[in-house]
Amino acid sequence: MKKKALFSIPISLLLIAMIVTSFFLIHMKPNTKNVSQAHKLAVYTKSSVVRILDYATVKWSFDLSDQRVINVLQKDDFKTSVSDLGSGVIISSNGYIITNSHVLESSHIMTDEDIGTNAFDIIVNEVASANNWDYDQTYDYMYKNTTYKVIEKGTSVYLPDVNEAIKAEVKMNTSLTNAAQDVAVLKIDGKGFPTIPLGDSDSLQSQDRIWVIGYPAAADSNLFSDDSLLVPTMNEGQISAISKTTKQGTPVIQINAAATHGNSGGPVIDQNGKIIGLLTFRGDTVNGQEIQGFNFAIPVNTIKKYIDLLNIPHSRSNTDRLFKEGAELFWGGYYKDALLKFRAVQEIYPKYADINQFISDSAQKSDSSKILWTNYKEAFLQFYVISILIIIALLIYTFTSNSKQNVKNPTLTDQDKDG
Repeated sequence: MKKKALFSIPISLLLIAMIVTSFFLIHMKPNTKNVSQAHKLAVYTKSSVVRILDYATVKWSFDLSDQRVINVLQKDDFKTSVSDLGSGVIISSNGYIITNSHVLESSHIMTDEDIGTNAFDIIVNEVASANNWDYDQTYDYMYKNTTYKVIEKGTSVYLPDVNEAIKAEVKMNTSLTNAAQDVAVLKIDGKGFPTIPLGDSDSLQSQDRIWVIGYPAAADSNLFSDDSLLVPTMNEGQISAISKTTKQGTPVIQINAAATHGNSGGPVIDQNGKIIGLLTFRGDTVNGQEIQGFNFAIPVNTIKKYIDLLNIPHSRSNTDRLFKEGAELFWGGYYKDALLKFRAVQEIYPKYADINQFISDSAQKSDSSKILWTNYKEAFLQFYVISILIIIALLIYTFTSNSKQNVKNPTLTDQDKDG
């Protein structure tokens, strides 16, 4: 038995060690400790935050044949648009977007008379500037000889890094029923959109870390390219107060993250990457200057009531899951496996922000990719079964005696011999 044990026990121990090691390998997750939580949130949420352009267009008629005025009007086909810019966030894979109702001021809040007044001011400035005329005199001259008609109202959505307007349908606008809530829901056609999940604003505490994402007008500059205008800005801050309400009784969250015009309707997210509110308005100016650190958001639990009225699904899409898995693998050094995930995302949703860059970087680093042992889970399971059977067989072999019992032949007695 000792000789058998010297053979079977080392083999059994080796198999057990291999089983334990492989078990840990297939359950090992990518190590992404070198990537900050803030950077992860920025990458995960970028593709879901959209820029919103709300507009109304008027058509001019000028009664005189003054070519100095007509030349200016002809540049835009006798049309002038008034518009509002804001931010929004995609909350469902089939294209539902939440934003503030006041972002839709041009198309849903302003009267035709207000639209005409604002558009007229724009065109008077253009005519006066083109001809070096006095503004007031130009205003009086054109006011007597110009008529207009509002010919179009609408809302367009721009996806991050995609300079292409998408027509949006307004599904709900509380400015028509409850302006204090300041919530609007839009819908764009398509599927597989990346989303940000809804959180729980009732669980917030003062000084919790938050991030504001959107398209602040302060970041728009003639120094930047057109594509740069479609890159969302993400600013970090904290919750300053959670128990404030408006005069109408609507709860608001006060935050100290930097924000300005254009951020309206953009998401405020927590450290888990969930929406806890929509940025809505800022504090009063002091001596005509905006004071940063005093901004307010509509809590997400208020917004949920309107989302539920429209029966909008809260589930996330395969796009979200695949991209997050790919990013985790990429940051963990599993470039070959990340590449497969990113290509799957591209196939479902080609407009995913930065997806081409992630694919390119993963492909370039594939030669240094780590081995993702979870890909071999089925093979390891087969190995477990075979190893356990071998160990059982070795135990039986070791502890089962196979010695033959010695049987002595009976000795013949003298009587037997005589017989």
